[in-house]
Amino acid sequence: MRELFLKNAYVYRGRDFAPADVLVQEGVLAAVGPDIHYPVGTQVLDLNGMALVPGFIDVHTHGGDGIDVNAATVGDLQKIGAFFARHGTTSWLCSILTDTEQQTLWCIDQARQAIESPGPGARLLGIHLEGPFLAPAYKGAMPQHLLRQGDAELFRRYQEAAGGAVRYLTVSPEVEGVLEMIAQVSKEVAVAIGHSGADYETSMRAIANGAAAATHTFNAMGLFHQHRPAIMGAVLESSVYCEAICDGRHLHPAAVRLLLKCKGWDRVVAVTDSIQAAGLPDGHYKLGVNDVVVLDGDAKLADTGVRAGSTLSQDTALRNLMDFTGKSAADVLPLLTENPARLIGVFEKKGSIEPGKDADLVVLDRAWNVRRTIVAGESVYEA
Repeated sequence: MRELFLKNAYVYRGRDFAPADVLVQEGVLAAVGPDIHYPVGTQVLDLNGMALVPGFIDVHTHGGDGIDVNAATVGDLQKIGAFFARHGTTSWLCSILTDTEQQTLWCIDQARQAIESPGPGARLLGIHLEGPFLAPAYKGAMPQHLLRQGDAELFRRYQEAAGGAVRYLTVSPEVEGVLEMIAQVSKEVAVAIGHSGADYETSMRAIANGAAAATHTFNAMGLFHQHRPAIMGAVLESSVYCEAICDGRHLHPAAVRLLLKCKGWDRVVAVTDSIQAAGLPDGHYKLGVNDVVVLDGDAKLADTGVRAGSTLSQDTALRNLMDFTGKSAADVLPLLTENPARLIGVFEKKGSIEPGKDADLVVLDRAWNVRRTIVAGESVYEA
């Protein structure tokens, strides 16, 4: 692996931008700052003042570029990674929708192999299990007949099959056995609560037991009422991370601003919840076992009209967040970088530009479009 020297960059570091150069060695950030000396033979890229930011991290996505995670082979997962890299994502979790135990284990096996054999694109860091421990009344696109009560032993079978790669798990607190399950597994995996109509008290018990996040906040979730705060009240009051799908459909811009005011900028995680239709025209697609129709970029179940994931990409989410909030990229970037890295426990190596961290970087032009994506020190996309 060759050294790489990025000069004349406008580097995002310490939640602000400043002129700097960056030296990459063996896929790791070796130095950041002025007057960096680099070895003879180092590849030099002049960024001409373009922004250099940490690679985006998507912890909740079901696919893109025509591929559905629940049917994805190793090669398919690598193809999704290449698609994500075109949009600035350098790391991701594949979200496995509630499915049969046999199919879930097959998906886990494909993901484990893809983690061990990364392709030229965004690196698959692990697995997000969205179910099957979810409430039928808030199932969204989940097949109801496959939903189950809380079962820590089943989770651990999945985790063993994954070789420990399940990093994120969505559960519904009101489902029988889930509160006990959270207490049992929350030291092994980041647990999110969602697809839920749980009352405030039950939700707060889930958080006390170790739940660390809320899945696609405000969506498939019991909403706040002054007499019945519900799961929404618990999520807003507590310190859990909140996922936000900032496509302008799942959340009105005012809802995004309200969420940020309630939670603070360090507790909101921008996710895509994208499906295989991301990057493709309107039409008919799949989300797990479900048929989905996409019209004007809006994905809904064909039989019920319930919204089913998104066609969002993370570079679009960045620009949307700037538009929705009136804030700068410097303010918004932690939602796509630092916050998700902290949520899933990889901030030691990812999520910011500091010596010793993985060289996962994105070059953005003045309109905040992706011009180049670098993963582990290698350019995997150039516009």
